[in-house]
Amino acid sequence: MRGFAGRIWRERGGRTGVLLVALVLFIALILPFATPDPNKIDVPARFLPPSLHHPLGTDNLGRDLLARVTVGTRSALWIACVVIALSMAGGLALGVIAALSGRLVDRLVTGFCDIVSAFPSYILVFSLVALYGAGLGKLVVAIALAFLPQFARITRSQALTLRHRPFIESARLMGLPATTIIRRHVLPNIVGPVIVLASMNIPSVITTEAAMSFIGLGVQPPQTSLGTLIRDGYVFLDQSWWPIIGAVAVLAIATLGCTLLGEALRDVVDPKLRREP
Repeated sequence: MRGFAGRIWRERGGRTGVLLVALVLFIALILPFATPDPNKIDVPARFLPPSLHHPLGTDNLGRDLLARVTVGTRSALWIACVVIALSMAGGLALGVIAALSGRLVDRLVTGFCDIVSAFPSYILVFSLVALYGAGLGKLVVAIALAFLPQFARITRSQALTLRHRPFIESARLMGLPATTIIRRHVLPNIVGPVIVLASMNIPSVITTEAAMSFIGLGVQPPQTSLGTLIRDGYVFLDQSWWPIIGAVAVLAIATLGCTLLGEALRDVVDPKLRREP
């Protein structure tokens, strides 16, 4: 693990990605303890510019924007982690089943993935949320379903390359159960590319959730997300442009940081792209 982390740190993009992700984690997990109540209304102090008391200013109700940005960042990261966990777990299960089962099961799984992937992710999520109603739980499930085929396909392709490897055949000849073979021999050999895909999908999940919340189909008040903060700032943009700055900046930093870190992970994990010192 030390060598793995060292290779990531030696990548210029990896260093930048680690620092940006660390900054986002600091904003989401540490900074809320140093900020006031994000829902405290102070109407006379509405639309204040940045100051020592309000580093990012205040919104249309006089609420501290820094405090609200920290809560929105934490909400975005929590949703992204849950979505990635669900889609990765479902994709691993479907991909392994498709690769190690018969041709009929393989065709059913690949057909399902093709159908889901035929729709652009935003259109699919928008349709599912519009059909079943807005809400945090429904949004998480809809986004997870949209990203599931990517994990299923990469898992299937990796598992197919292992299917007839000598150590897999030996395990079968020894009479080991299929679940044991999958747990001990298949999953450890395919988890690397899946983790890389998960890290590169985090910014896509964050922006998808922000887009849905921006149009009112995601996180609902009184909960806060980066999308709702951008929407509120956009509504009052003619009166003050400060409310939109913080959420947009954090969204950009999170997207750039996760993307750079994911690319560094890909370069380290893929032997064809690895650059040894």
